[in-house]
Amino acid sequence: MECTALESLIEMGFSHSRALMEHENDPDVDEPYVPPVDHVLGTEEPPEGRTPEAEGEADPAAEGSSDADNRRPLSEEERREQTKRMMELIAQKQREREEREKRETIEREKQRRKQGQELAMIRQKLQEDEMKKLAEERRKEKMEEKMAKQRVREKIERDKAERAKKFGGGSGSQTPAPPEPAPTPVPPSPSQEPPTKREYDQCRIQVRLLDGTSLTQTFKAKEQLAAVRLYVELNRKDEGEPFNLLTSFPRRVFTEEDMEKPLQELGLVPSAVLIVAKKCNS
Repeated sequence: MECTALESLIEMGFSHSRALMEHENDPDVDEPYVPPVDHVLGTEEPPEGRTPEAEGEADPAAEGSSDADNRRPLSEEERREQTKRMMELIAQKQREREEREKRETIEREKQRRKQGQELAMIRQKLQEDEMKKLAEERRKEKMEEKMAKQRVREKIERDKAERAKKFGGGSGSQTPAPPEPAPTPVPPSPSQEPPTKREYDQCRIQVRLLDGTSLTQTFKAKEQLAAVRLYVELNRKDEGEPFNLLTSFPRRVFTEEDMEKPLQELGLVPSAVLIVAKKCNS
């Protein structure tokens, strides 16, 4: 038990002198032992006034008593007291180590939470920036569409003015030409009627996800396919793995070049069903 306690104290960082309880109260217990100068066993000079013969004639009883006191073994009570002090020191060191480890664990947890919050803020900022970019693109498209409609209206007004000037003007002395007889209307044959093509400005897209669920959203016909891909990325609930968009019939896998094309050009107007598939490494 004593050897185990002594070794434990030394491993904890106590010096060998302090680990020995009988020296714990010495003032120089933490200082390394230095033997006295010019002191060699068997060559010590006798004090002044005494001869080696006088030294040899010292009282044998006193020497025996001194040696007996130095070699006196510890009593059972002293041993228990010494062991108790050792165990208290060991317990104290153990408590200090546990408290230190607890503080370190708490600090690591704080750092982990802080890093998690920072990552969440970065992810949120990226999402907000992406949404702002998409909103800005849509605003520009609306503005361009509005300007295009304005140009069309202006052209129609100019055409009307030119036709009015061409057919409504002229000199008053001129005799107006007799009106040509109206041709007899012939009922058109159904086969002769040209097919009318309807223009759509919106399209309804349904996206089937990998987990079996689906998303439905209405987009502008002139919006790019990249807007649909961004909508899927922001609303999908599975892992953010790379994916492709494709149609089942006719089967077509849309490429990165297709992402820059409007939905109207890709034949997805007025409605279409897109399928999300995992992107292959090849």
